[in-house]
Amino acid sequence: MKPLVFVFRSVALALVVGVVGCSATEIALREKVFGSAKRDQLVDRVEDAREAQQAAKEQFASALEEFLSMTGGQGTKLEAKYKALKTQSESAAARASAVSARIRKVESVGQALFSEWESELSQYKTPALRQSSESMLRSTRQQYDRLIGAMRAAESRMQPVLDVFNEQVLFLKHNLNAQAIASLQGTAAQVESDVANLIRELEASIAEANEFIDQMGKPAA
Repeated sequence: MKPLVFVFRSVALALVVGVVGCSATEIALREKVFGSAKRDQLVDRVEDAREAQQAAKEQFASALEEFLSMTGGQGTKLEAKYKALKTQSESAAARASAVSARIRKVESVGQALFSEWESELSQYKTPALRQSSESMLRSTRQQYDRLIGAMRAAESRMQPVLDVFNEQVLFLKHNLNAQAIASLQGTAAQVESDVANLIRELEASIAEANEFIDQMGKPAA
């Protein structure tokens, strides 16, 4: 009977998540039905965001490779290379959207966790315990703020790079010839630099996520 109950609860949670996303309702449901504390949910969301950023990093690098390959294309290969670049650019846009969605989920759970943590400080009767909890709250919040800052910094670099890719794809759509390809070579260095900067931002954000996950995974002193 227990497996059936578990399946029912899983289906119910999936339905709610599909409707409300990572809202206060979903957060509360996960906590009540599955016993998933907000702290654990936050770690899960940070892990999800980290994975999305890693996927985006790889996709943008792949799109850049296709773009650089395009600048050296000739003859009948141009059409195939154009289609490949278009596909890579569209995939990069999808990865960027996934990163933004994951960051919003991190922020949603983070806000719920810190609001609850702060509101419950008044329940302490022992001053030393309250002070210890306040100290841990400040420390965790500072590290969380650094994490969100790194995530948002990386996110802000994605759209400008996407805009460049999209513009090149649009130009090539109506100018698929040797002269158009030659014009891409003048922008190749800048595109390569932009993607390199984006990848560095993503790597810094991923490193912050790893540090945050490690810190949150340690038992409280």
